[in-house]
Amino acid sequence: MFPWKVWVRTLNRKLVLVRLKEKILTALLEDGKVCELHCDEEKRDSLLGNIYIGKVRNIVSNIQAAFIEIENGVQCYYSLSDNKMPIYTKHGNSPKMAPGDELLVQVCRENLKSKPPAVTSNLNFTGNYVVLTTENRSIGLSTKLAPEEKKRLRAWITPFEDERFGFIIRTNAREVDQEVFQEEVKLLISHYENLVAKAQFRTCYSVLHRNNPATWLTALRDTYKENLTEIVTDDPVLFEKIRDYLGQYQKEDLDKLRFYEDPMLPLMKLYSLETALENALKERVWLKSGAYLIVQPTEALTVIDVNTGKFDGNKQKQETFLKINLEAATEIARQLRLRNLSGIIVIDFINMEQEEYRKRLMESFAAELRKDPVKTTLVDMTVLELVEVTRKKVRKPLYEQVGRELSR
Repeated sequence: MFPWKVWVRTLNRKLVLVRLKEKILTALLEDGKVCELHCDEEKRDSLLGNIYIGKVRNIVSNIQAAFIEIENGVQCYYSLSDNKMPIYTKHGNSPKMAPGDELLVQVCRENLKSKPPAVTSNLNFTGNYVVLTTENRSIGLSTKLAPEEKKRLRAWITPFEDERFGFIIRTNAREVDQEVFQEEVKLLISHYENLVAKAQFRTCYSVLHRNNPATWLTALRDTYKENLTEIVTDDPVLFEKIRDYLGQYQKEDLDKLRFYEDPMLPLMKLYSLETALENALKERVWLKSGAYLIVQPTEALTVIDVNTGKFDGNKQKQETFLKINLEAATEIARQLRLRNLSGIIVIDFINMEQEEYRKRLMESFAAELRKDPVKTTLVDMTVLELVEVTRKKVRKPLYEQVGRELSR
């Protein structure tokens, strides 16, 4: 893992939600620039985060995995090596998991291309400020929190420590007051206890917990609250749904909601969202300097190539390469979020001879990646000077969310 940690200034944020044909386009703007895009069906409920009583259908020992059915015909990947404490509701005499066993599982990854959804026994109950976890029973804190913030928040949550579960304190908790924070902790504990009690009397394939009623609403929960100044839409139906959701789950953000009215200039045009979406689906990304990136997702990984393009530096060659690479690092970090690229990402920056320049590039890239709310790790630079990054797989990449009918 790459060792450097750099503190990052928080930007002013605005969340914009608009209707795009039969889908909802959600855009997060930081200092006026689009940095995240999500495109979801309005009425489609995501499986992600749902908790089921699943049935083990098959054990594949050579890959240390099981396949668990959560609904008729919906089988999910379950890692045996990553899940050490299954929560059984029906278990045979074998000490190991076996076909026919029934257990509580939560969908932790949507299906990606040819891969089925993934489930876990580590149940997570996610709030705005805290996540309750059942397998990791310690207290974890976001790495983006400052040391004094970690100390204060750990003191707030210590009275709720319990051998049955643990907590992860989210970055959003840095600005919340103690009463709101602890009320959410109590609510998450109540959800967990009610679910476990209910599971004893429910049949296989039962859905014990559903995530938010619509996928696009998760943006309201998962966006960093720090310096989030506005949540805005120009669609009256969406406005009512957002207001109802905030009133139920995030009352502290209700005053940020605004209905935009200007028939001459809709939000899609005001923030150039059509252009942002179109560019986020292109293979080539031009940089201001005249250099460009080539972004190519494959089944196994994503490859990003940095090219000098039209750049005409008037300084020494190596300084020119450093300038292009620093600009590319900032844009690559933005593109990972914008396109929701995940898994293994390999970047071929322009080769630089001086170790000092390579170190400066990696430090700058590390700082940019820390702005990403999704867990992103800068691994290192290989002997071939390829930079490796991993980004947690959660939702589908943007090009899959959009679908063929919108990407044309």
